[in-house]
Amino acid sequence: MRVAILDGFSVTAQDLSWDSIVGLDEIKVYDMTSPEDTLQRCKGFDMILTNKVVIDSTIMSQLPELKYIGVLATGYNVVDIAYAREHGIVVTNIPAYSTDSVAQMVWSHILNIFNHVDHYARQNREGRWTRSPLFCYWDEPVHELAGKTIGIVGLGNIGMKVARIALAFGLKVMAVTSKRQAELENGIESVDLHTLLRNSDIVSLHCPLTAGNKGMINKESLRIMKQGSVLINTGRGGLVVESDLAEALDSGWIEAYGADVLNTEPPTAESPLLKAKNCYLTPHIAWASVESRKRLISICAENINAFICGSPINQVN
Repeated sequence: MRVAILDGFSVTAQDLSWDSIVGLDEIKVYDMTSPEDTLQRCKGFDMILTNKVVIDSTIMSQLPELKYIGVLATGYNVVDIAYAREHGIVVTNIPAYSTDSVAQMVWSHILNIFNHVDHYARQNREGRWTRSPLFCYWDEPVHELAGKTIGIVGLGNIGMKVARIALAFGLKVMAVTSKRQAELENGIESVDLHTLLRNSDIVSLHCPLTAGNKGMINKESLRIMKQGSVLINTGRGGLVVESDLAEALDSGWIEAYGADVLNTEPPTAESPLLKAKNCYLTPHIAWASVESRKRLISICAENINAFICGSPINQVN
């Protein structure tokens, strides 16, 4: 068996390796692969590992030896699943490896917005505190989280972790979820989206992107949200109509946006959120803690071994 890793640098960067993948005849690692190079780099390999490189039916139809595609992420929209199923190509993903890492980023954004840590650190590097006539100063108010309401859209592994942390902070938790109220932990209330948007001080998005919810945060839904509320998005950029959100931020209707995802990644210079007021963006790194990436590689190796042994695990097709 031979495997080609098409965009390995996105997982290992400069601090990890693929050494845990063993028992193969060849492992070819490419740091990055452009669409133009994808087909040529896949030819002759039984197995392909991809994070964000698209493997569609056009590519697969020209790879008669291809037996396995391992997606190096939880989401697997980069692969034409229907075509792979029809042609007996096993596709696996990496489930639940980044729960703690993403939840931590959610609260990093929330705490930065409510405590203005970055704001004060930047000012003090410029000497603001040294010029203060008092032992302390503040020009941005710091607010407590306790007693406020967070609305969580999507209560999977990450959404549930965010909810549990919210309860520890003393927040009231509302959630849009397919789970029945009786299945939820104490302190979590199942509500519809309209109720959640209308009553939440913080809204955090954790649902997968589908045709039905694309652009769910738009001009209309933003007006339903409480004035001065905060929006967090570590789900998918496509859940938000970015131009509508930028207008809501600049007008002050939405107090702040903390996000790790955008519609286009990397963004173009014209992205409306890059210069929007109180918009805090991290470059899609919520999943990428060292510990999280180690788990990803370990699960990837388990997926490959299980496939070779004839009993695939984490198969999505």
